[in-house]
Amino acid sequence: MSNKTTILLAEDEPALGQIIKESLETRNFNVLLCENGEIAIETYNLQKPELLVLDVMMPKKDGFTLAKEIRETDNEIPIIFLTAKSQTQDVVEGFHIGGNDYLKKPFSIEELIVRINNLLKRTKTQKASEIINLANYSFNFPKQLLQFKDQEPQQLTHREAHLLFHLAKNRNKVLDRSLILNKLWGSDDFFNGRSMDVFITKLRKKLKQDETIQIINVRGFGYKLIC
Repeated sequence: MSNKTTILLAEDEPALGQIIKESLETRNFNVLLCENGEIAIETYNLQKPELLVLDVMMPKKDGFTLAKEIRETDNEIPIIFLTAKSQTQDVVEGFHIGGNDYLKKPFSIEELIVRINNLLKRTKTQKASEIINLANYSFNFPKQLLQFKDQEPQQLTHREAHLLFHLAKNRNKVLDRSLILNKLWGSDDFFNGRSMDVFITKLRKKLKQDETIQIINVRGFGYKLIC
């Protein structure tokens, strides 16, 4: 069992849930089947699975709410949403929350398995490649850790990590304020802008041990990470 990838499946339709569970288990996955969102969050906290397959419409706690809670502390685990909804806005919301893939019902089990395997491969590749060096800091984006030299690493929040990731990927270039607000906050209104300013201040404090690193406010355009 230890060599199997553990998947948490949250699905409130008993027959469908059992079919998916049994099909995945024949492909050498270990499946934790949960009938609602409340059981799913408890199981997630206890078992620490490696991938989540979440039905959007569930009793007690829906899939989007469940994903939001998990993304507060875990930026790394892949999430696939299952839904009968077909509206584009629902798909967009799922990705905005932090979903990695979206499968509309009815779907074939083979397609689900292909998507699961693709996400697992992508995650392993990302783990190996997303260690970003920023002068004397090492930034582990998947684990949301920022470390100065050999000191103990600092744990970043989900939003701090994503904001620093985009700054780092565009280092020495201006990161468009409106673009990043829409991407991370959902809109570029005044209140979200003030919120981002607060997060920029927090990142400056976390990076202050290296004087060669600066986050500059380019008035009217955005921010620039210099290092």
